[in-house]
Amino acid sequence: MGKFTFIETSIKDLYIVEPTVYGDARGYFMETFNDEFAPFVKHLDGTPATFVQDNESHSRRGVLRGLHFQKSNPQGKLVRVLSGEVFDVAVDLRRNSETFGKWEGVLLSGDNKRQFYVPEGFAHGFLVLSETATFAYKCTRLYAPADEGGLLYNDPALGIDWPTVEGEILLSDKDKKNPTLGALDFAF
Repeated sequence: MGKFTFIETSIKDLYIVEPTVYGDARGYFMETFNDEFAPFVKHLDGTPATFVQDNESHSRRGVLRGLHFQKSNPQGKLVRVLSGEVFDVAVDLRRNSETFGKWEGVLLSGDNKRQFYVPEGFAHGFLVLSETATFAYKCTRLYAPADEGGLLYNDPALGIDWPTVEGEILLSDKDKKNPTLGALDFAF
């Protein structure tokens, strides 16, 4: 029996992942990754990919990180929340995809233990809904600062239905300058 349930979303190759959680009075145990992911983790050209980098961030309520991607070294990401709660979003930037420019969002939390597999060819970001959140993710390629790209999180053409948070949305200076989809001079 598998340790994970891979739930198809409305966008091809994008999956919500539910791990099997074993719990009792002492707490819980779960696997967060194993070779069951192999059929899903691929490079844009369809060849198998492996995760080569793990990242972790800690943010406070209202922080929105994204929407990010790398241009020539696209990263597939397996994302999850260790504590707190976020609304996680992926936007399809694959030029020949039927869902180009479409988005999918999922609530990830330390409580629901869901993961989101975002393949190469997508922009990715998340909004922190809880007081704080610790976010962890695996990447199929190393981060390359000179290769990064971004999309404006509130671009009307994307129509992302971000949840409302108390206070203002907190963006990095870089993310405030991200282009809209219509002004983006890039697609995978």
